[in-house]
Amino acid sequence: MTRVQVWSLIGVALALWLLVLLEPILMPFFVSMILAYLGDPVTDWLEARGLSRRLAVSVVFLMLGVIVVGGLLILVPMLGRQIGQLFEALPDVFNWVQATILPEVRELTGIDFTADFDQLRNALMSNWRETGTYAAALLAQASRSGLALAVWIGNIALIPVVTFYLLLDWDRIKGYLRDLLPRHIEPRATALTTECDEVLSAFLRGQLLVMLSLGIIYAMGLSVLGLNFGLLIGLLAGLASIVPYLGVIVGIVTAGVVAFFQFGEWVPLLGVLVVFGIGQVVESTLLQPLLLGDKIGLHPVAVIFAVLAGGQLFGFTGILLALPVAAVIMVLLRYVYHRYRRSRLYDRSRLEGGSRLEDQGSETP
Repeated sequence: MTRVQVWSLIGVALALWLLVLLEPILMPFFVSMILAYLGDPVTDWLEARGLSRRLAVSVVFLMLGVIVVGGLLILVPMLGRQIGQLFEALPDVFNWVQATILPEVRELTGIDFTADFDQLRNALMSNWRETGTYAAALLAQASRSGLALAVWIGNIALIPVVTFYLLLDWDRIKGYLRDLLPRHIEPRATALTTECDEVLSAFLRGQLLVMLSLGIIYAMGLSVLGLNFGLLIGLLAGLASIVPYLGVIVGIVTAGVVAFFQFGEWVPLLGVLVVFGIGQVVESTLLQPLLLGDKIGLHPVAVIFAVLAGGQLFGFTGILLALPVAAVIMVLLRYVYHRYRRSRLYDRSRLEGGSRLEDQGSETP
């Protein structure tokens, strides 16, 4: 191993050690990096139409602020009401399951699950009752700990400030990083970075917009049907759509159970199927070609593993980093795979045969 390789490994190890050490304060910076990455294409588009970089950033920043604040002001009260209604309806749901479902199960299987269901219901209800107590205790503890509360508020307040300055200098930062690369690896590193950007664009821009659009379609459709918790179920199904077909499965099962319990018949289930069918048609014919196109995407299993692994290793910061890191790793693995397929280690006999043919050709007059 050369001296350069040794120092490179030491540098990577130090970077990882610093990442672990500084993890508690990195969350606002990573959130700001994601927001700046999402807003950079729009900023470049406005800049190409004659706006200065600072003015273009201000317009995009104002748009992001209006979307986030407006979404919170509209969605949080509605979701709060539906979650409260869900907690209030839980006793009726448990009673309905005990009076309707369990006798059917006992008749079909000959097994009585009443005692087990009673234990499950008591455990769930007791935990839900204690949730408010735990939340109040946590809030009281946070209020007493002025330093922790100040740090939390400071981290939230840092996000818009850091996002603005990152977005303002985003192209300049990319140029500086490109200039720092050794000249002999700069073209290859730029090509790999471009491929990583395609994967990240497909997920952080395209897939998030697809999820948001599907969540709106599902929530509006279920609300038009008059389904209880339609907004909550629709947004949950849209969020689960980060994994293909998972959102449809979660949405149909959840909405179907709620519809059957609410209306007491099977006919409203057809309306639920129509809503999710419309969402799938819109996704396949409009959203996927328009927002994703033929961009390279991560495998659904890779998405699930990356998010879980990131949360396990680095908490919320790891979840934020999961998809970008997974995209970079996937691109690097694909590059190593293609290099391996062209190497002598993979097909030494073919390369040796090719070299013999070349030698014979050179000897032929």
